[in-house]
Amino acid sequence: MVTNKIVHIMVAPPEMIEAKLAKEAAAILHKDPYEVRLLLSAKIPRLIAHYPAAEEADLITKQLNALGLKTIALDECELRKSAAAVFIAHSLQFGEKEVTFRDKGNHLTKLETSDVFLILKGKLQAAADKVVTATSMKFNLTATLMTGGIPIWQKVKETTRETSGETQYFIRIYNRLSSEPKVEFFENYFNYSSLGPDLTPSSLTNLNGIIVKLRTIFPQALFDDRLAQLSGISGPSDNQARDMELNCRLIYLYFRSV
Repeated sequence: MVTNKIVHIMVAPPEMIEAKLAKEAAAILHKDPYEVRLLLSAKIPRLIAHYPAAEEADLITKQLNALGLKTIALDECELRKSAAAVFIAHSLQFGEKEVTFRDKGNHLTKLETSDVFLILKGKLQAAADKVVTATSMKFNLTATLMTGGIPIWQKVKETTRETSGETQYFIRIYNRLSSEPKVEFFENYFNYSSLGPDLTPSSLTNLNGIIVKLRTIFPQALFDDRLAQLSGISGPSDNQARDMELNCRLIYLYFRSV
């Protein structure tokens, strides 16, 4: 039995969302206008509808585009394909027209000016556990009775586990040929020595310094930091990785299509 592939419709958020636009889009999608308005108010491209047949998805896409929305149809295999192994960089070296990245295993990959299509900055909100040990004074009844009633106090160490949120920024670099990034690196796991005299004690400042230099060497590349401006993806690590992958892929596919 042959089954149709799911086709997803992605829409980029418009600059302004008028009530008329949301109402007309809702009529096309057969959805509630308030729900459509929420989808259109997102800061990044979002999946707005799903159809079992490409013909129906193409028709809906054309109708939404006619309203002035930037809408793209994506098939399931392109959107959900398994992520390939990504080069996780630990350091880099700047050249005149290229950047050489090095991972922790001392493997190298080089990107030249013509290789880079998109530089994407985002962030994750991870939960970090830490053990806290505190010392307090407690009344020792047994020792007090043994001394004939002289109050005896003793030091007691108590260990507790606290959970706090940790923001982790990341950079992904793409070429024009694949929705899989060529290089990825993370704020707290990167060696910024390539900044030389511009190196600071702040990892985020150093990360932004790296971005400035990358954009100088790759002037034709697009840059998007909307994922870094959102509140961050939180929750279990598996869910974070899945949501991050989807958001990054939607942004990349949108730029490649337009």
